[in-house]
Amino acid sequence: MSIQVLESPSQTPAPKDENGRVGGGLLDPKQMIRSLPDALRKLNPATLWRNPVMFIVEVGAAFTTVLAVADPSFFAWAIVVWLWLTVVFANLAEAVAEGRGKAQAATLRAAKRDTTARRLKSRDQHTQWDVIGASELQQGDVVIVEAGEIIPGDGEVIEGIASVDESAITGESAPVIRESGGDRSAVTGGTKVLSDKIIVQITQKPGESFIDRMIALVEGADRQKTPNEIALNILLAALTIIFLVATATMQPLAIYSKSINPGVGDSLALTADGVSGIVLVSLIVCLIPTTIGALLSAIGIAGMDRLVQRNVLAMSGRAVEAAGDVSTLLLDKTGTITLGNRQASEFVPVDGVSERELAEAAQLSSLADETPEGRSIVVYAKKAYGLRERQPGELAHAEWVAFTAQTRMSGVNLDGREVRKGAATAVMKWVRDHGGHPTDEVGHMVDGISGSGGTPLVVAEKGRVLGVIHLKDVVKAGMRERFDEMRRMGIRTVMITGDNPLTARAIADEAGVDDFLAEATPEDKLALIKKEQEGGRLVAMTGDGTNDAPALAQSDVGVAMNTGTSAAKEAGNMVDLDSNPTKLIEIVEIGKQLLITRGALTTFSIANDIAKYFAIIPAMFAAVYPGLDALNLMRLASPQSAILSAVVFNALIIIALIPLALRGVRYRPSSASKLLSRNLYVYGLGGIVVPFAGIKLIDLLIQFLPGMS
Repeated sequence: MSIQVLESPSQTPAPKDENGRVGGGLLDPKQMIRSLPDALRKLNPATLWRNPVMFIVEVGAAFTTVLAVADPSFFAWAIVVWLWLTVVFANLAEAVAEGRGKAQAATLRAAKRDTTARRLKSRDQHTQWDVIGASELQQGDVVIVEAGEIIPGDGEVIEGIASVDESAITGESAPVIRESGGDRSAVTGGTKVLSDKIIVQITQKPGESFIDRMIALVEGADRQKTPNEIALNILLAALTIIFLVATATMQPLAIYSKSINPGVGDSLALTADGVSGIVLVSLIVCLIPTTIGALLSAIGIAGMDRLVQRNVLAMSGRAVEAAGDVSTLLLDKTGTITLGNRQASEFVPVDGVSERELAEAAQLSSLADETPEGRSIVVYAKKAYGLRERQPGELAHAEWVAFTAQTRMSGVNLDGREVRKGAATAVMKWVRDHGGHPTDEVGHMVDGISGSGGTPLVVAEKGRVLGVIHLKDVVKAGMRERFDEMRRMGIRTVMITGDNPLTARAIADEAGVDDFLAEATPEDKLALIKKEQEGGRLVAMTGDGTNDAPALAQSDVGVAMNTGTSAAKEAGNMVDLDSNPTKLIEIVEIGKQLLITRGALTTFSIANDIAKYFAIIPAMFAAVYPGLDALNLMRLASPQSAILSAVVFNALIIIALIPLALRGVRYRPSSASKLLSRNLYVYGLGGIVVPFAGIKLIDLLIQFLPGMS
């Protein structure tokens, strides 16, 4: 979120793979060590009870500790140690995820330095003020900020224009312009004015600045469980209760088994009094879904962290999760799908005029046009026809005609020549006023370019038209491929534009979006979102202006630009600190990755319980029921070794999966059915195979330990 944060190896934005897919965050191994004290503090039952699965494990670990003290043995203490490690490893997963956020919060606190504010006593009188601490500012106060000073709080520029350094918030060293009125009037406390002077009206409430909210969110203090997390926690709690009840039935079964087989002596698992307490706890811990129970919270925190790494602030975990379920994506055309400014793409001369003659006239008449479109004509003439770019100062005797919104033309009068370039109606009227008569050929050219979605500019020299310049919106490279990916994911893309339907359709066809809304008003956007939501679809959109606020608030995922107004940022549930509208697509991919990661690890967790079942149950009852030995598929050395191997694996698999939980399962665009098949194949089958291999390997290692023969 700031340039200092990004310099840390553990905070470097995670790269995409060779195919441009969203990857995961990097994990600094040292962060594991730094987070260990926090993991130990989380052993407090008052904190751990919020995770019912791990709370049961901690209770079991405490119970086995008492049993080991009463009847010490190597096996008993080995079980005790690994049960406590299971709880610590689970806490470590959450502590590491939170630790990354705390590192970012530390940098943000550095940006929130102790500053003073020059509060104006009268809004209309800029010479009378009092100096107070920034923390004393109230909503509605008006402050004056000059070059070199820190903006003391979030607000709106109500007078003036200034260059502002927002690197402490966005990580971008390039300054931005903030000015009164329009959609670039919002300023953030902690940023620095580099030039000029602005008058700012404070909009924040005390203690609720943008940086305050950012710190709370990245630290996880305000993170609430999402509906899917709550539902999954309920499922895990229900499974835990079921396994507790099932395990409790083992005690009467063991007593009965001993009674019908009195010739079988007491074993590690079965005694005259039933099941050994330590073995009973081990069975419970291995059968309940400890793996996903340990990693669930870390997965949610890491999802928000991956957005932070990309300079997106999610106001809640619910927003990240909703991004993964989005089925309709609303995208502004300008700046999102297209580069933002129309650019020259073709010179079309009339009969009797060469392309080079038209290019020379077009370039000459555009030298006084400082608009992006005018500059693109000069560049295109140089690139396509080899014409040297000239500066107006080189032509000392020229009379330059600058482009204005009133005349809609630019041009030059040079050595008896009068050349003009501009809107078709304006230039052709100029030609008629100078005694010329535009032919029908020009009209057909203009209509043809307009019909294709382009913008025609006519070039003329006094009494005759030379030709037409074709300006077009340039679709950003790779957009069609991105939209194809969205389609494979089942996401419908809709382009929003103020252009006429003909232009909108041409751009939509070129970009590959599914639909478009032309000549869109704020009311049209809101109506479209409500219509989509009525069909049960979740909608995501971006916006930066006050007129976007209603639509952002109505959207399930509303991404406000940091350069936008305070109203837009308050209405959205995400803020893009880079103000890059195309990032909405990446946000959806990160949301998908969060859901995929949670589903994959849940599948793995439930599947690996099967292997632990086959490790412990045969070991417990094989002495009484020899037929159960057939279930000892791994051919484990002894009951002690089997039980301890399962408990050790149960702990180690948590620590092994922490990097995957934080990084996220690699995202690949595909349909829901394909994702389900992949999860079942990779993580379901893997969740069975890996524990079988892991428990067997641990069994081979520990059978040689003293007391395990």
